[in-house]
Amino acid sequence: MSELFEKNSRNIWKPFILNIMLVILLFIVGIFIGIFFKNKDLIESGMLSNARAHFRNIVITRSWNARYGGVYVEKTKGVESNPYLKNPDIHGINGKTYTKKNPALMTREISQIAERDGLFRFHITSLMPLNPGNKADPFEEKALRSFERGTKETSTVVRSADRYLFRYMAPLVVDRSCLTCHAEQGYRIGDIRGGISVSFDITDTRRQINLYMVVIIILGVATFAIIFLIIYLLIRKLIRRITEAQVLIEEMATHDELTGLYNRRYFFTRYREECDRAIRYRKNLCIMMIDIDHFKAINDTHGHQIGDVALKNLSELLMRNTRASDIAARYGGEEFVVMIPEAGRDGVMLFAEKIRSLVESSSTMSETGADIRFTISIGIVIVGASELAGIANTDTVIKFADDALYRAKRNGRNRIEIDERP
Repeated sequence: MSELFEKNSRNIWKPFILNIMLVILLFIVGIFIGIFFKNKDLIESGMLSNARAHFRNIVITRSWNARYGGVYVEKTKGVESNPYLKNPDIHGINGKTYTKKNPALMTREISQIAERDGLFRFHITSLMPLNPGNKADPFEEKALRSFERGTKETSTVVRSADRYLFRYMAPLVVDRSCLTCHAEQGYRIGDIRGGISVSFDITDTRRQINLYMVVIIILGVATFAIIFLIIYLLIRKLIRRITEAQVLIEEMATHDELTGLYNRRYFFTRYREECDRAIRYRKNLCIMMIDIDHFKAINDTHGHQIGDVALKNLSELLMRNTRASDIAARYGGEEFVVMIPEAGRDGVMLFAEKIRSLVESSSTMSETGADIRFTISIGIVIVGASELAGIANTDTVIKFADDALYRAKRNGRNRIEIDERP
């Protein structure tokens, strides 16, 4: 019975557990996806802030250069003059030659130094560059056109071979110092003259993001597994307790609390089932009524507790000696009833005599140590299928058995009376 309840409980709880696990899985996935993208946004915001800082630094440096109309450096070996400037060289009274470094050239040379050291790369460009080397690449050209439409900045991540680059670009706005070199191109103060792009390697950062994603997945799976295990164990424990409670309720609903036998209600439920089966398959059905002789005297003389012990002893005898197909129940008070499907006279009489003899030879010990013995009277009715089909009232068959029991008591007790109705 317990296994049946547990199986039914599993069938009932399985959809519930699956739904709970699905909700928890979605919740955990949502949390970890949120954590991943939040941290990814923080990392990307850090890269963007880094790119902005590089851009501002070079703009400040260019502004300083432009404020002084460019700076001159000694033209030593390897130092070339800017071919896009008019008269870039001057000669000092010391006999040395100096060449002018304007903001654009200074930006390019700083970029070369930073790129050589593996830090970052600047590129000043425009849609109308004086220097062909400042021609915009596709990313820069797209950014420059967006600046003309009012975009303040743009950034992206591009893959180059097996490396990842973060690219950032912001516009350069024409001020008075810019007109020294670019007035001939028709620029006016406030125009978007071009822009500076900043590029730096983020391969290691991308690897960290990918590693972080793997860690997040592992943590998510581990968290789900742990929560699943905890909930599974809790629900399993809950199912076991519910099963035990269901079994207890079933026991209480179908069994007599004192003796452990089936109760009267369950007996009549099974009686109707067995009656229908006997009629269908043309079999006999036997009802046996058992009553403890002089039970009131036992209670009056030795107390109700000893009377209860006597009832339990008789119940145990019945449980040990009945077949699995037989139904033994406490009918009420000191009366018991046994239903025996497909019974014949000889087999029933043998069984009844065995029970009567066992009771007569057994004893119950009182609290004072006295050996208390008692006997039983048994009334039996065997009803054939044709007779059962004509009986509409359940109590009729019970009355036949009860009448046989009354005869046994009237004829001296501690005996068996049988009534056959084929």
